[in-house]
Amino acid sequence: MKTFDLERIQSLYENTVEYNLTESGFHPFTLKELLTDSQLKEVTQTVLGYGQTNGSIGLREKISDLYPKCHIDNILVTNGSSEANFIACRTLLKKDDEVVVMLPNYMQIWGIAEDMGCHLKAFHLQEHQNWAPDLEELKRLVTSNTKMIVVCNPNNPTGYTLTEAEMQEIVDIADSVGAWIYADEVYRGAELNGKEINSFFGLYEKTLVCCGLSKAYALPGLRLGWLVGPEEIVSNAWAYHDYTSITAGILSHKVGEIALSAEVRPKILERNRNMLNENLRAITQWIEGHDNLFHFVPPQAGGMAFMRYQLDMNSTELSNWLRTEKSVFIVPGDCYGMDRYLRVGIGSEQKYLLEGLNRIDEALNKRAIIS
Repeated sequence: MKTFDLERIQSLYENTVEYNLTESGFHPFTLKELLTDSQLKEVTQTVLGYGQTNGSIGLREKISDLYPKCHIDNILVTNGSSEANFIACRTLLKKDDEVVVMLPNYMQIWGIAEDMGCHLKAFHLQEHQNWAPDLEELKRLVTSNTKMIVVCNPNNPTGYTLTEAEMQEIVDIADSVGAWIYADEVYRGAELNGKEINSFFGLYEKTLVCCGLSKAYALPGLRLGWLVGPEEIVSNAWAYHDYTSITAGILSHKVGEIALSAEVRPKILERNRNMLNENLRAITQWIEGHDNLFHFVPPQAGGMAFMRYQLDMNSTELSNWLRTEKSVFIVPGDCYGMDRYLRVGIGSEQKYLLEGLNRIDEALNKRAIIS
């Protein structure tokens, strides 16, 4: 199978540098920060069995509360959203199916579908339109053979959030050819303005949504994701889940249920949004101080700044140079098929982010790119 470049380079280098600015989520919680003493005690008394393979009833009830007219049988709990993406493709797609994908995007779906022998097409977000999608392009691309339209909302890496009108137009386009909508919504809840966007679930019958606790919730170590969709499709996806990981960990089920409770969930999201707003102000100021080198459209959600740069250097070369020269690691735009762009994580603690940006300045100064 083709190497997933984004995940591979992060795995290779993120633990070998002093400043890892490739993280796409928020600074993770510790159990002690997240849980009360009584909840922590409850977790430590959990029997380490297998648990229900499609997700505990309590956890699926909490997840179903996040979606309109949703029942626990519309939910399948997975080992992270990565497993959800994999089994969703195996459930909905077969060889020679046509798949139209929003770009830029987290490229896992593209790689899985390509490996399955599907025919891939791309419709694009437009930087000159503040990363709004070109839906006329989408209309031109879909055909009677289109099996699935893939969107990421809020978007990775641009942080763009679709308007309700754009979401409805995507639904109308999918409906016109009977295609599925597959919506990656792992950044839902990380909106800078504090107003949680609507899910695609409930807008259109042939919709399958992916989400999880790794990004907006700052709990990547739980490896907890889920699919939301029609009961029959979710049941079929469960069959694939039985052949992959069988079940997510019982402790993840327990902590996830607490994290998604009405008492805890708002606190998690508020903490992360505050961190994102503070760091966005900081990196905006930094970029404005380098306006001859960097340009970006501020994200509306998520934990990343996706910026274009004006240097005579390929993005992978630039990333490697900063990593070896100053031990600071950023994601090259090549991972999205977009050279001359960089992705910088802005969900870390602000002191850490600023120190990493200062290392980039030191490298640029040394090369006499800035003075």
